[in-house]
Amino acid sequence: METGAHEDLTAEFGRSALDFTPWGFWAEAGEEQRERQRRLQGGLAAERGYAFGEACFVSELASVTNEELELGDRTYVAAGAYLSGTVRAGRDCSVNPYAVVRGDVRLGDGVRIGAHSSLLGFNHTMEPDLEVHRQPLQSVGVTVGDDVWVGSHVVVLDGVTVGDKAVLAAGAVVTKDVPAGAVVGGNPARRIRWRVPPPSATAPVGSLAGTARAFGDRAREQARAVLDRCWDPAVGLFADKPDAAATVRAQCDAVEIADLLLAGPPPQLPADQQVERLRSWQDPATGLVGELGPDLAPVPPRPGLFDPAAGYHVLSVGYALDLLGSAFAHPVRVVADASPGDVVAGLERQDWAADAWAAGNWTDILGTAMHWNRRQGVPGAPGAREALLGWLLTRADPRTGLWGAPDDTRGLLRVVNGYYRASRGTFAQFGVPVPYPERVVDTVLEHARDPRWFRPERQNACNVLDVAHPLWLTRGSGHRGDEVVELARGLLGGALGRWVDGEGFGFQAPHPSTAGAAATAPGLQGSEMWLAIVWLLADLAGVADELGYRPRGVHRPEPAEATGRA
Repeated sequence: METGAHEDLTAEFGRSALDFTPWGFWAEAGEEQRERQRRLQGGLAAERGYAFGEACFVSELASVTNEELELGDRTYVAAGAYLSGTVRAGRDCSVNPYAVVRGDVRLGDGVRIGAHSSLLGFNHTMEPDLEVHRQPLQSVGVTVGDDVWVGSHVVVLDGVTVGDKAVLAAGAVVTKDVPAGAVVGGNPARRIRWRVPPPSATAPVGSLAGTARAFGDRAREQARAVLDRCWDPAVGLFADKPDAAATVRAQCDAVEIADLLLAGPPPQLPADQQVERLRSWQDPATGLVGELGPDLAPVPPRPGLFDPAAGYHVLSVGYALDLLGSAFAHPVRVVADASPGDVVAGLERQDWAADAWAAGNWTDILGTAMHWNRRQGVPGAPGAREALLGWLLTRADPRTGLWGAPDDTRGLLRVVNGYYRASRGTFAQFGVPVPYPERVVDTVLEHARDPRWFRPERQNACNVLDVAHPLWLTRGSGHRGDEVVELARGLLGGALGRWVDGEGFGFQAPHPSTAGAAATAPGLQGSEMWLAIVWLLADLAGVADELGYRPRGVHRPEPAEATGRA
């Protein structure tokens, strides 16, 4: 070989080697190679509007066809890499040989993408009547935080967010968001361990158990004061808060609180008198209990499925009577008389798309009324309960496990809250497995990351209960169990700190925007709900035994029909 040819080959070999190991380019390349790289980047910036930081590198052997491309300082793209769409990368990032970064992809600082990995920030739709190559594209995008290591042969799908300091192990197929500091692997990827554990995961279990034990003792010691505060001896009734009007629900919340913390009825009134009054409030014609009027007598409910002012009393009065060792005096006749067709028609009338909570509320009342009627030996029309469960089974969305769809204003709030109500009164109450439990876990965990509802100061009893119960109901799947426990421990720690001595819980967590608002003031409803929430979260976290109580009423964990009592 001639000397000149040998020198040309050596130079070409050196250039191509640095294309595959570009981290050494600016230290090892000759001036001619450096100038060639500068011209390449200058041309791409002038012709396509790309932006490059200091000491970047883009291999001539890479396919770079982006509509938009921004690379921060010391970020490089190796030979064989394929970039398209809109890609924005911070400083000190690497796209190693044969990696694919396509669609809308945003990388933080210090992101290292291993060889043969794919970050795909787009997808085809999959309508059955159109060939896939003719399907339109849709894009949510992929977002990767700072200091993330993406191993070789990893696939990250559209819509995924990877938190700071995460590690995606070689071969992982990442279909869901990755928490900051997590190490995930497998197909589909699941958390293996922590690279940087979150604060809630590092707190010793024993410390949470001790806090739960102390809370249970404290609540029991103060239970009588909590009830006395809301008792009006002049009329012999409970109100939700001092100086508020007496309501049907307040009587029932008092029964539930006393059962939880005092293991008996409220001491303010003999149990037999409470039973007599609750039973007397039931309307014999409909079987419903109306709200109290100005004269403290229940307003007769309107017939049909269901009077909004009376509907929840099917749950609250029914379970309060059960805790007191009694039951409704009459069947819930508007449900006992309903045919399977009436049940299906009622379910179809609910606006599941726009207001899944209201639809779930209606379904919960229907299922609970069926439960009480069956307990009284009034099973209703043949096939009515089967129509209820069958409709729900066949209408659950296999992608989310829920009924309804998220909206732009509230996200998943109405859908998850409606799922709790609908599943509580049917599958949970009757002891029937829910459909798609793993998808339910996925959806609820996604919802629980929404800061609008789950920042500590923005939580309320409904929103946290409606996360805790579905996760408890689906815990047998084992799906994403570590994440469920982590969430439960974090929510539990916050909840235990909101008890107000001698007053109980407020429905809404205190927040500057709600300072002094009625929702933050402790009352019977907030106390009853949060006591049940605390138990559900504590059980998910493995410390429920420390509380010394277990819900047996509306928010009981076990199926009501499986034990023969509610």
